[in-house]
Amino acid sequence: MLGERPVNRLGYGAMQLAGKGVFGPPRDRAEAVAVLREAVESGVNHIDTSDFYGPHVTNEIIREALHPYRDDVVIVTKVGARRGADASWNPAFWKEDLTQAVHDNLRNLGLDAIEVVNLRAMFSVHGPAEGSIAEPLTVLTDLKRQGLIRHIGLSNVTLRQVEEGRRISEIVCVQNMYNLANRADDAMIDRLAAEGTAYVPFFPLGGFSPLQSSTLSDVAARLAATPMQVALAWLLKRSPNILLIPGTSSRVHLRENLAAAEVDFPDEAMAELDGMVPA
Repeated sequence: MLGERPVNRLGYGAMQLAGKGVFGPPRDRAEAVAVLREAVESGVNHIDTSDFYGPHVTNEIIREALHPYRDDVVIVTKVGARRGADASWNPAFWKEDLTQAVHDNLRNLGLDAIEVVNLRAMFSVHGPAEGSIAEPLTVLTDLKRQGLIRHIGLSNVTLRQVEEGRRISEIVCVQNMYNLANRADDAMIDRLAAEGTAYVPFFPLGGFSPLQSSTLSDVAARLAATPMQVALAWLLKRSPNILLIPGTSSRVHLRENLAAAEVDFPDEAMAELDGMVPA
């Protein structure tokens, strides 16, 4: 569940639909449109995006491909950052920034209200870092009262920030980096699962040491799957509150990713991958 909306656990992340470095237009816009349409036709009903991808590029492509949206499609976006002319990622936490970002998302997606808006904390570009999110979250709460946002989530945050956020607003999801090799959020995932809150990991494959990559490849070979499919299947089995948003700009890779839900993932394979020492 995302807020009040049921979604399939394998969704789609639109980040890779923009150009190199998530900046500028894609090399093949027609393929980007085709990927989105095939994703939805294949049962994907959770699409993750942001107007700072491009900027504006991915949302414009989503609108071209899918508008008017099917009733079951849930679009989730992020605010809290902006792109510099040099493609840098910069904080955008002020009231004016956040308000403009929500209106930009609404306009470029062609929506009257956004189902979920994640506040992306930018105290560090490279990962969660402590700092109060009370002021920006209060801005989003006000926009929710205005009917522009239905639900609020958090991204790139610590457990302390989740707790702070919950004193201000209901938090329906947390989106952080997490994968087989990066498990700093283990305790957070378990706590959110107990509370019925969705956890949405990004970068499901990355940061592996050579030994970890070899272990993953060995397991994948035994299961007649790709390493990416096994990494996604491990996340699906890791906790029932995990929702996946693997991204791709290729229909071939999209099909491979969606097939991860069909991987027969025995307990011994899970135990072997659980035993990998995080990098």
